[in-house]
Amino acid sequence: MGSGKHRWKLSFHRPQSAVRKLPPKEFVCPISGSLMADPVIVSSGQTFERNCVQACKSLGFKPLLPDGSFPDFSTLIPNLALKSTILNWCDACLVDLPNPIDSLSAEKLVCSLMASQKQQPQEVEKRQFLLSDGAKKLTHAESELARRPRRVSSSSDEAVAAVPTSGSPTPLPLTTRPSCYSSSSSDVDTPNPESAEEDDIVARLKSSQVFVQQEAVISLRKITRTGENARVYLCTPRLLSALRSLIVSRFVTLQANAVAALVNLSLENQNKVKIVRSGMVPSLIDVLKGGFPEAQDHAAGALFSLALDDQNKTAIGVLGALPPLLQVLRSDSDRARHDSALALYHLSLVQSNQSKLVKLGSVPLLLGMARSGQMTDRVLLILCNLAVCKESRAAMLDCGAVEYFVGLLGRDESVSNSSRECCVAALFGLSLGGLRFRGLAKQAGAEEVLEKMERTGSERAREKARRVLEVLRARDEEEEVDWEELLSLGDASSI
Repeated sequence: MGSGKHRWKLSFHRPQSAVRKLPPKEFVCPISGSLMADPVIVSSGQTFERNCVQACKSLGFKPLLPDGSFPDFSTLIPNLALKSTILNWCDACLVDLPNPIDSLSAEKLVCSLMASQKQQPQEVEKRQFLLSDGAKKLTHAESELARRPRRVSSSSDEAVAAVPTSGSPTPLPLTTRPSCYSSSSSDVDTPNPESAEEDDIVARLKSSQVFVQQEAVISLRKITRTGENARVYLCTPRLLSALRSLIVSRFVTLQANAVAALVNLSLENQNKVKIVRSGMVPSLIDVLKGGFPEAQDHAAGALFSLALDDQNKTAIGVLGALPPLLQVLRSDSDRARHDSALALYHLSLVQSNQSKLVKLGSVPLLLGMARSGQMTDRVLLILCNLAVCKESRAAMLDCGAVEYFVGLLGRDESVSNSSRECCVAALFGLSLGGLRFRGLAKQAGAEEVLEKMERTGSERAREKARRVLEVLRARDEEEEVDWEELLSLGDASSI
């Protein structure tokens, strides 16, 4: 009997690594300190548990974050990509799925936080003033895929880049010391090993001998793979300048490892704006257009990582990254396609990029991918962003988007809840298009599927479905609308 119990214990004991697995910090709500079940992005770029944000809003409280900033809770956007990644991580690590924090518990947590942050009003105002002007926060959205352990280069076991793969925002720590701290004037008299390491790597990157450059770039990639501090103190203008020349190298090993090292540097939030301002984006675009396949994979990941910062979104679009990112959607590489789609999702949050994407013909391309089942969840996220843009709405109506979204909602199987939410959100955006949308929606039988979503969907989906139904059921003044005649006109003006 004793030996039998012992065998049961050995047979069903979980691996120690699984039991003690801790979640990545971007999966944890800064307010609750727990794994997020319903993550939302707020206006200032950070990600929190939804009910924690609602509790802060109801109590009129803005928490002081570890980076010294105060979040803006005026707008909440579901972070569907991060939610999906958290669920996948729980499944892979044998961790129980997180449960949403109820409203009462969230209020208790916020009240406790309010009591612990006993700040004087004057100090709060002073911090807010500083953050709104010269020392404005560098908040961004580093998605749940900002560190993908499975992203391992097949070319070298010693040179592995942790490359981002999916999209959603977490707080960016405000720098508590200058980025050039390691070589500041106050430390001139004291030898600094960090500065010495930077000097050595830069010297070797600029060497005239290819094998020396290769050793240096592989070493840089290895150092920055897991060393967070190294990623900060090595991300200097002169190192970025030296690295940029290798990104367009004609040698495959140099190019691939240089771009991978850049991805590693971009994982630190405070480096993202610095990298874009160093002139690195045009080089990444050149790699996307004609670089070696492995380097193209990393270049798509680098642009995704850089696009997470709100300050970079417009700049990346202006510099011309949108056309090659759209082209990479047709790549043979799964990694390049997924990272490109996620980069486009974050870039399409900006209105100027939405207009550019429409002019580039992205709408029929994206709808075609969605219809064929290619990265449907990610493509739907991009289409949701485009649906709120006036130019995009017209293009989507022309391409049969209403019929597609209604048809996807009408399926009873093989459609994820996140995809359903995206469809309803896209229809809501398209409903701002006026009479033409109403005609197309009625023709596609939207009322029936939206009524079902209003009864059975998530809270967000129910609200969006209700508002679209209100648009469809609105009566026109004094006369009935001839929908067949309206649809035959093609591009009707919006109301």
